[in-house]
Amino acid sequence: MPSKTPTRAIEQVGVIGAGTMGGGIAMNFVNAGLPVVLLETKQEALDKGLAAIRRNYEAQVKKGKLTQEQAEARIASIRPTLAYEDLAQADLIVEAVFEDLGVKEQVFRRLDEVAKDGAILASNTSTLDLDAIAAFTQRPGDVIGMHFFSPAHVMKLLEVVRGKHTAKETLATVMQVARKIKKTAVVSGVCDGFIGNRMIEQYIRQALFMLEEGALPAQIDRAIEQFGFAMGPFRMSDLAGNDIGWVIRKRRYEEQPELTYSRVADRLCETGRFGQKTGAGWYDYQPGRRDAQPSVLVDDVIVAFSKEQGIARRAISDEEIVERLVLSLIDEGAKILEEGIASKASDIDMVYLTGYGFPLWRGGPMLYADTIGLYNVERAMRKYGWTPAARIVELAATDGRFNP
Repeated sequence: MPSKTPTRAIEQVGVIGAGTMGGGIAMNFVNAGLPVVLLETKQEALDKGLAAIRRNYEAQVKKGKLTQEQAEARIASIRPTLAYEDLAQADLIVEAVFEDLGVKEQVFRRLDEVAKDGAILASNTSTLDLDAIAAFTQRPGDVIGMHFFSPAHVMKLLEVVRGKHTAKETLATVMQVARKIKKTAVVSGVCDGFIGNRMIEQYIRQALFMLEEGALPAQIDRAIEQFGFAMGPFRMSDLAGNDIGWVIRKRRYEEQPELTYSRVADRLCETGRFGQKTGAGWYDYQPGRRDAQPSVLVDDVIVAFSKEQGIARRAISDEEIVERLVLSLIDEGAKILEEGIASKASDIDMVYLTGYGFPLWRGGPMLYADTIGLYNVERAMRKYGWTPAARIVELAATDGRFNP
């Protein structure tokens, strides 16, 4: 974009959805001095959301991060409502509703009716087609993705999704707002999962294959955590909710039936083990505690699944676990660069350093690939029978790098 691209004044923000994500998003704006109109469809949900926001601020007061007066002032900056009409004066409206295109359609058609001219309409979608969402309005140039990461008032990453019709002015304004609310904003093009979730899907996919082949959740998590990740794939899934991945996989089975996917995670979900929120997932959890305890029941389910599939289990080394998980990120990152979804490799690295717990001192997946050499990356991938992304083959042949 031209450096002198004009921006719009953002003085009032609307947030649709008072759940965990919507409440956290609202906190970002009031923390930066921007008043928020918080919309829900039912009073009970609105009250629950406001109570959660109050608890978050009270926790900050107890830690000495805020005074009681500051906390009360921020809570008072949130105006709760059940009426879309109360969003009429908002300069920026962020929806954080259920991740379903039909639900998003209802929201954006309604926003198109009530939002003022020039208001920016942002979706917090993590995987859905932003261009399809923009098409529900008569103002696609004003529509953009603002994908916050949970907990939204803590995590630094913000994926800003630029749609096919997103106006330069809209993008420039949102990048400016991101700085104001102290986020690290990375621009992504439109694709399923954008940058972060598109890559993590391949990472999880490899982890599930290794379960089938002979590893167990605790070994995989321990190996990648020793490499430096903040959390392994199975602890991460339990924290996020295993049902979320299950919904995405079901969509994959319909839309991409040719894609090979282990069904072992589906077997777990069928038993209702959705993670910390149900007290049981890949691990067992004691009431009121978050520390993961290996589950004999889950290990038995995995071993039985391998037997059903006719897969002879084998010993898998920690080295292989780390290599396959990290290579899966590098390969998908290379494809994202090929397609122009990310404009440069360092954008991908920033997504993984600020949103996914990649070890900071390793510089992110793409810089790590540069560090070990693309020739070695290609050779390792072929060792596992994978076909590397064209960008990897090209760089390996010329001793090139993702990052100049």
